[in-house]
Amino acid sequence: MTWQPFYVGDGTPRDVDLGEPPPWRTFPRQAVHRQFQPPSGLVGAVNAALALRRPLLITGPAGSGKSTVIEQVAAELKLGEVLRWHITSRSTLTDALYRYDALGRIHAQRLDGPGGSDDITPFLQLGPLGTALLPGPRPRALLIDEIDKGDLDLPSDLLDVLERGEFEIPELARYRETEVLVREWGSAERSWVERGRVQCGAFPFIVMTSNGERDFPPAFLRRCIRYVMPLPTAETLLRIVDAHLGAEGDAGSSSQVYALVAEFVARVAEGQTLAIDQLLNAVHLLTGGSAPGGEETQEVMNLVLRELSRA
Repeated sequence: MTWQPFYVGDGTPRDVDLGEPPPWRTFPRQAVHRQFQPPSGLVGAVNAALALRRPLLITGPAGSGKSTVIEQVAAELKLGEVLRWHITSRSTLTDALYRYDALGRIHAQRLDGPGGSDDITPFLQLGPLGTALLPGPRPRALLIDEIDKGDLDLPSDLLDVLERGEFEIPELARYRETEVLVREWGSAERSWVERGRVQCGAFPFIVMTSNGERDFPPAFLRRCIRYVMPLPTAETLLRIVDAHLGAEGDAGSSSQVYALVAEFVARVAEGQTLAIDQLLNAVHLLTGGSAPGGEETQEVMNLVLRELSRA
């Protein structure tokens, strides 16, 4: 427990030791594949997606651990670093496949003048989905996060690529060189692309997450293995607290932890929107010998366990 009155509010400068952050707020961010506790049925859904070479669509509220699933799978199966495509309202399939900086190339040609290099490759980079589809002996792991935040046509745009496992880069299809090296997403690595076409050898393990805010077309759904995150049980949450906090969770009174977990479960069962990391925050702050007491306990609880669907 690291609760301390760091800030007093009297405007007096002072040297303050802020202590260690919670394990899930250390930087650079550490993978949490060892701490993730898969709920009932998720292991079977993952294995079905792996066996059928189909994307896994996981639906559930924010903070339920949807995006952590792929970290554990990638670590256990040695699929390498997870590629991530975070969806926004402006996300397009082309951006996920590759990026071409046409303006940058025009600017470079103007600087080089007549007779300068017209090499296109410095201005090309594969996107997260394009990198995942590169040929290789082992599948890559790709997270398509919050796909329901994208344009209405995005799931339908994905259909052909997910079915065929290939795509074309038009700028390279008509380029003078038949084979070029193109930068991969999120690294300095480069891979050969022949005649502008990328064709996967092993279909990537793809996890798509959704907050359940919209429906998807049947043609898209039939190409996915679907899993809905269940409501968390007290037993599951206690395992999660132990996995993340370990000795720190044990240091506080077990009755304090049980009380926080019981309140969390009851509020979620009533339909309130709460994230599991909010429970971890509450346990981190409100258990142990130096935890706040009295009215301050309730004030802190109201801060860290505030319902997400309200401002």
